[in-house]
Amino acid sequence: MDSCEPQLIDDCLIQIFTFLTQEDLINVSSVCKDWHEAAETPWLWRRMCLQRWGFCNLAVLGSEQANHSWKRYFLRRSHLEKNMTKGRTGGYTCKSLRGHTGRVVGFVYLKAISSQLPDFWSHNATVCSASSDGTVRAWNIQNGEPLWCSPVQSPLMKILSDEQHEVVITADSQGLIKTWQGQTGQELASFSTSSSHCTLLQYNIDNDWFLTVGTGQGSVCTLAGPSLTKKSSIIVYDTFSVNILLASPDKKWITAGTTENNDFFPKVFYTESLTSPSEDEEPLCQSVPVIGCRAAVFIPTQPARLAVLHHNDLEHKYDITIFDIIMKKTKYKSEIIVQQVESFPLTLNALSSNILLAAKDSNCIVLAAGEQLWVYSLKGVMLASFKEHTLPISSICVDSFRVVTASKDLSLRVLTWKNDRDYGLTLESRYHLLGGSHTMSRGFTHVACDYSSIVASVEGNDGKDVLKAYSFNA
Repeated sequence: MDSCEPQLIDDCLIQIFTFLTQEDLINVSSVCKDWHEAAETPWLWRRMCLQRWGFCNLAVLGSEQANHSWKRYFLRRSHLEKNMTKGRTGGYTCKSLRGHTGRVVGFVYLKAISSQLPDFWSHNATVCSASSDGTVRAWNIQNGEPLWCSPVQSPLMKILSDEQHEVVITADSQGLIKTWQGQTGQELASFSTSSSHCTLLQYNIDNDWFLTVGTGQGSVCTLAGPSLTKKSSIIVYDTFSVNILLASPDKKWITAGTTENNDFFPKVFYTESLTSPSEDEEPLCQSVPVIGCRAAVFIPTQPARLAVLHHNDLEHKYDITIFDIIMKKTKYKSEIIVQQVESFPLTLNALSSNILLAAKDSNCIVLAAGEQLWVYSLKGVMLASFKEHTLPISSICVDSFRVVTASKDLSLRVLTWKNDRDYGLTLESRYHLLGGSHTMSRGFTHVACDYSSIVASVEGNDGKDVLKAYSFNA
């Protein structure tokens, strides 16, 4: 019995330690050697990681010692989230990324750190920005260093990226689409749409790469591969811009819409009929039965659930209507069914401009207009509202951890998600980040986030915009 006693004690201690918090577990490890060894058990820290975050990928720990890896993962990640929640000086660094000589029209993460794979040891996020000066620039946002700059072309209008293949896509004022190798800035291909307005949507289906472009002439053109091989082109709205393009989470559906005419319906296309069109058949398409569309978003955790913000003509306000999109197949034909799930009115009046819409999992929708931010459940219950900016919100970024709003008042507001015992999921306002002085700048214009950083563009009074990169310490 004596030979079994130490093992029995260790097992009892480990079981007792499962009831301790992180702080308590660290404190008891200094009591004695036996308690220290029990408190360092990898299983305990793995259990704490999975209880807090649900999913953890130990591969990001690299060559760290196995006996300490789960503990170090927990401590670093919880420390990072504490810094992101508090936003205190010393918990993050801020770099000003200068180099563009015109307006920043957009920027994207080429290499981002996700909440599913937070790499604390070799965090090296890259952001690519496009400007009216006709250049694309890539930046290391941790040290603020420029990585490459493209040759000058016509003023750029749009930019997006495919992180999976590390490709950057741009559209200029002449309708020229280009793809760039993200690590080197080498131009890969180009395609001319002859449209001064282009809306870009990139998506991957299995191992195939596609880009769908909405033009100012009302057409939707689909290109394949970074080489931009044309697959299909279809007129959606005659003479009105296609300025809403969305892909469903399951990639089976593409939604196209216009905000330039209140009499048009948004359209849903079966993706395969755009990427692999049949010579004998028109692309499979169905209208979404609402007019006056101002914004739309797919619910990220559903295969194909679409939320549309649109005019309510009877009350001259806005509604949000939610639809499920499914395919109905019979022996002789296939048909798209757009089925209404929910509809509810908003407190937003019809005079509001620059309406921003985003979705958080299956439970809620985030809406910004003017100086205000709202959170609604998919049933139409207002979960939270905020009016903390003094000038209109210009951009929002929503992820699984937080919401960041950028405003013309030259501030970023950071809010974090929390589960309220009585009201469920809601937002809590935390702090603000400042972008500089109004004597030099006109406010924030765009914002984007990954798991451990926030990047925003500041409009300069001299016409030279600057990127501000806030990197939180782990």
